[in-house]
Amino acid sequence: MRPLALALLLATPALGDTPITADAFQAHVTGKTITYSQFGSPFGTEEYLPDRRVRWSTAPDQCQYGTWYPQDDDICFVYDYDPVPHCWTFWLKDGALVALSTDNLPGTELYEVASTDQPLPCPGPEVGV
Repeated sequence: MRPLALALLLATPALGDTPITADAFQAHVTGKTITYSQFGSPFGTEEYLPDRRVRWSTAPDQCQYGTWYPQDDDICFVYDYDPVPHCWTFWLKDGALVALSTDNLPGTELYEVASTDQPLPCPGPEVGV
């Protein structure tokens, strides 16, 4: 097996791994701002607010607001700008989240690389003139 293929296989949650429950996900994320990477590069940062509300950012001071909800073994996100749900399967690996979009193949997971209790620097809705 090629080294890259082997590395992706080892990094990917096994098909037999049990996804994290919605309650465990909520306990892990609420009150935190988590940064994710994909393929070793920054992917984005999400702030998990009370009542399953979120703020997502892929660039400084540019935030998208939404909510999350459980659907079967997945966690789905709906953002104000896009009513189409974006669903992910989450696992915990060594105390950090690993996420695979239900639309993607194994090998494209996101990895929790940082966690803080500091909020995202998001301007409030309707700021300005």
